[in-house]
This record gives sequence, structure tokens and C-alpha cells, in this order.
Amino acid sequence: MAVIYLIRHAQASFGARDYDKLSDFGERQAVVLGQALAARGVRPDLVVTGSMSRHLRTAQLALEAAGLSDRAEVDTGFDEFDHEQVILAHKPAYRRRTVMLADLARTGNPQRAFQEMFSAATERWVREEDGYTESFQAFADRVEAAIRRTAGSLGKGGTAVVFTSGGPITSVVSRLLTGGDGLWLTLNPLTINTAITKVLSGARGLTVVSHNEHGHLDGTEMLTYR
Repeated sequence: MAVIYLIRHAQASFGARDYDKLSDFGERQAVVLGQALAARGVRPDLVVTGSMSRHLRTAQLALEAAGLSDRAEVDTGFDEFDHEQVILAHKPAYRRRTVMLADLARTGNPQRAFQEMFSAATERWVREEDGYTESFQAFADRVEAAIRRTAGSLGKGGTAVVFTSGGPITSVVSRLLTGGDGLWLTLNPLTINTAITKVLSGARGLTVVSHNEHGHLDGTEMLTYR
């Protein structure tokens, strides 16, 4: 059977103007990830990344640390959904970033307040189609097509490593485990930076055998969710 490892990017720059850039901490996480891939004996026949900077940089650092070629194919099907548009559809006033930051600061716990607001925004996106360039259904269909392309590119017994985001990974897991998208809202906030999800591809199709593995971060104080 072929194996596909879906890897969430390392910590991005949460709270900064350019979220898509890895933080310094995230760069260290990516190196630890690469060392973990080497320790597991992962030797990919195919490396795929989404097109976002955090995907590409995580792949570069991890592959270098693993002693692997950094040659990768870019597949935009593995890109994350537009989180800014999802937030603005829920809170139009947050078009002005200063308004959002002020609202969050007033709560006394900005990170918790952001997560509560973002959860409400994604729930709206899952329920409704109006106001979005890409509906949730279109997003989930796009991601499913991407992982099936990857599986189709692998020979029998081949291995692929895919660097992507939490949203696409949890979409794949939800559909493969339940045949639908019902788990997405539950799983998405829990996806850990550089966590590994393992999918097998064989005669029976695609099967999730593990999700959100992060043993390489245990005991290192490097576990993050953004």
C-alpha cells in the first residue's frame, strides 16, 4: 500500500500583519519535524506542498533537516481556506485590524477571545454559502480532489509527504472517517503545528490510520496550535 503523510505547517506569525510567514519558533519546529521524519525512516517518492509561504518554508526546513531533497510539487488544492474572508463575513467591522485588536484586548484574554470569535466565524462559513469566494463545500471538495491526485501519482508501495494546513488535513480526515464533513469543526481547532497525519492508499481507497501525531514535540515545550 502507498502511504501519504499529511503535515501541518510549523507555527506561523499569529497576530502579525503577515500571518503566512513562519515565526522564529516555527522555524525551529520545522527543523525538529525534519529530524523526526529522518528518525522514522521516511523516504518520500513524492513531496507536495500547498502554495502558501508557511507550507513552502516548513517543507524547506524539514526536508533539509531530514537530509532529503527539497524538490517539491506545488498543488494549490492543499491551500488553506481564506481565514480573513471568513472572519470578515462574520465581523465586517474587523476589516479595520485595529478594531479587532482592540476588541480582543478588552477581553483580558485576547487569544481565547480570538479562538471563540474564529470558531463562530467558521461555524457560519460551514452553514452558509453567501458572502464567500469559496464556500465550505467547495473548499472540502477541492482538498479531496488534491489528496486523490496525490494518491494517483504514487506507485504501489510509494510514499508521499504533503505540507499543508490544519483545515485541509481535518477535511480529509473527516471525509475519510465519516464520509462527510461533520467532524471538521471539532477537529480543526485541535490540529497541532507540524503534526503528522498518516493516510494509506490501496485497493480499498484511502484510509486514515493516525491523525495529529506530535510525539516529536512531547517534552520540548514546542507544542502550538497557530
